[in-house]
Amino acid sequence: MANVTDLQTKYSKLAQEYSKLRAQNQVLKKAVVDEQANTASLKEQLKQRDQSLRKQEQEMDSLSFRNQQLAKRVELLQEELTTSEAKGKKGKNKGDSPSRHGLQTQNVFDEDLQKKIQENERLHIQFYEANEQHKRQEAELRARLSELERASQEHQAIVEGLTTKYMENTEKLQSDKARLELKVQTLEREAKECRMRTEECQQQLRRCQTELNRQVKQSSSVIQEKVPFNDTKYNDYNSLNVPPHNRRHQLKARDVAGQALSFIQDLVAALLNLHTYTEQRVNIYPLDSSIEPISPLNQKFSQYLHENAAYVRPLEESFLQLHQNITEDTVTVLETVIQLKSFADHFSSYTCFLLKILPYQLKSLEEESDAALCTAALAAKNQELQHDMKKVTSAFDKIQNYINLLALPSVEQDALPQSSSSAVFTQLAAFLHSLHDAVKEMSKHYNQKAALEQELPTATQKLCTTTECLVGSLGSLAIVTGKIATFFSNNLDFFTSSGYGPKGGAVTLNPLQAETMLAHKKKASAYMEAIRKPRPQSVPYKDALSNRRILTSSTESREGLAQQVQQSLEKIARLEQEKEHWLLEAQLGKVRLEKENQRIAELEAQLTAALGGSPNSATQNHQEEETEQKTAAKEATLCTSLVGKLCSTPSVEHVGDEESREQLIKTHYMARVGELTTQLQISDSKAVNFHSECRALAKRLALAEKSRETLTEEGKASNQNVTRLQDELTTTKRSYEDQLSMMSDHLCSMNETLSKQREEIDTLKLGSKANAKKNKGR
Repeated sequence: MANVTDLQTKYSKLAQEYSKLRAQNQVLKKAVVDEQANTASLKEQLKQRDQSLRKQEQEMDSLSFRNQQLAKRVELLQEELTTSEAKGKKGKNKGDSPSRHGLQTQNVFDEDLQKKIQENERLHIQFYEANEQHKRQEAELRARLSELERASQEHQAIVEGLTTKYMENTEKLQSDKARLELKVQTLEREAKECRMRTEECQQQLRRCQTELNRQVKQSSSVIQEKVPFNDTKYNDYNSLNVPPHNRRHQLKARDVAGQALSFIQDLVAALLNLHTYTEQRVNIYPLDSSIEPISPLNQKFSQYLHENAAYVRPLEESFLQLHQNITEDTVTVLETVIQLKSFADHFSSYTCFLLKILPYQLKSLEEESDAALCTAALAAKNQELQHDMKKVTSAFDKIQNYINLLALPSVEQDALPQSSSSAVFTQLAAFLHSLHDAVKEMSKHYNQKAALEQELPTATQKLCTTTECLVGSLGSLAIVTGKIATFFSNNLDFFTSSGYGPKGGAVTLNPLQAETMLAHKKKASAYMEAIRKPRPQSVPYKDALSNRRILTSSTESREGLAQQVQQSLEKIARLEQEKEHWLLEAQLGKVRLEKENQRIAELEAQLTAALGGSPNSATQNHQEEETEQKTAAKEATLCTSLVGKLCSTPSVEHVGDEESREQLIKTHYMARVGELTTQLQISDSKAVNFHSECRALAKRLALAEKSRETLTEEGKASNQNVTRLQDELTTTKRSYEDQLSMMSDHLCSMNETLSKQREEIDTLKLGSKANAKKNKGR
């Protein structure tokens, strides 16, 4: 025995260690994933900033190269200007020979050609850069287009999947609707048949009544003619074999009803607390109604839960009336307790309320499981709670069926024999125990769920308080159901015993016999007071019993048909409720489909905008390239026209004298000097422009250096932030480990306390059983 206990303690310790390590593993996994995401985002930011720095460095290199080219060009122009001025002065002092003049003209042409070559090289470089930029932009746009097409295909696949899913749901709902319509038609047909059968039975009843009236008249005439006495004068004494009144049974029944009333009051209080706290929790979690609107499903669920008092309060009121009608001077059996039918009806309405809110409870738990911060353990607990809620609702439904069976004899006579009532009481006791077990399992699982929810980072104080109140109401409900089940099992012998019965017969007591019994009791007390008063005679018991059987056989068929009609109407109402539920589900699916279609339309608009923007940019680049080519061609034409003009001016052969030749040369050089002066002015303006551009570039370089320094500082700060986050992760991990160890120690102490309490309960049970055996032996 000691080895077994040691193994059990070791197994419990291992289970506790396993649960503790599993919880720690979940927390560490979550922390590692968060830190990986933060590290990846920081790496991406550093990568982007490095790319921007490299791009700025490339721009600086290209600008410095351009500045050097412009400086060289300005130097060449200045040298050309100085040489041209020097040559002009020399030409004035002494006349040059034609050969020297031709050499100078050739030098000018060479310089112009060199400039044009450099300009052409610059234009080629610009063209190459523009072409590369165009190719790069085209590649980026093509990559973006491919990504958008892929995203569009994915969204189209999602839309097709959702469309097929909603089409399947729609077809399923349509098939269900057709099946329900067919069932409604069948039920209407059955109702019509029941009405026809009812009319036929009423006609048969009328015929039987007329026949019975005729037989009564005939019998009364025979009795008046042939029999010297009349036993049918007083109808109050038509049942002679009546059981005596059992006062002890009535006292016991009132005591049992009082105990049951206290248990029913506790049950009503526990159910009211449970539904009220459930309504508060629905309005808080997973969405807080004070901050943002909750889902339509939870709104409907909260509305139903708000009406719980209308279904729970009548249970206490109806049972209070039942207890008040059980007195010392009444007859308490199943056939005479009419108030039990009212309690059964109210219990049935509450069971229908539980069946109505069960789908909303299951959907609400599914919504909690689909939340973003819901862990796997919490989702598993939600599934267990769904199973427990189904079991509790099923247990209430079965108890309601047996209570209706017990209330049936008070409405219909001879509806439940004594042996059947004993079986019903036995089964009711068993289902009360099953209800207690289901509620206890539900309370245990909800307690575990509350412990898991308190570990979530989004758990507010309001949610924790509401959950604790809900767990407390479930615990009180489990205690009350356990007391009711124990009370019913202890008093099962009293419930199954008859208490009353005819003399020498096994027939159960009917309401007529109960009334007769009470009338006999009153008459006996009156007889004891006035013993000399003569008692009237009565009808023979066999004749009264035969007449009663004839009447009850005709009324039973009518009541059975009426009950069938009522059941059919209840089925129709239940089917209507299911139809409304599925219509609501279809509307929710339609709203989701419209949202998805709107999202697809937005994505298609973005895709068309992206596809329409790339050709425009390409066209603009192409137009810019054509403009640059036209400008270059225009300059080349002007240069060729200028060279032709220079080549055509020295036409000395056609001039006769030297003066005209010198005049032409002078005119040509003056025109050339004017052109060079114009070009010099243009060069000065360009140099000033380039100087301003260089200053702007220098400022941009300074700003780039500053941004580089700021980016470097930000990188250092981000590294420090990463280090700080790692330290915080370490401290958080250590604190979680400490909390988990404390919780594990607390759980160990609680398990030890529970084991001690269980041992004490077992010892008390064994002692009570031994005392009961001793009392039976005495």
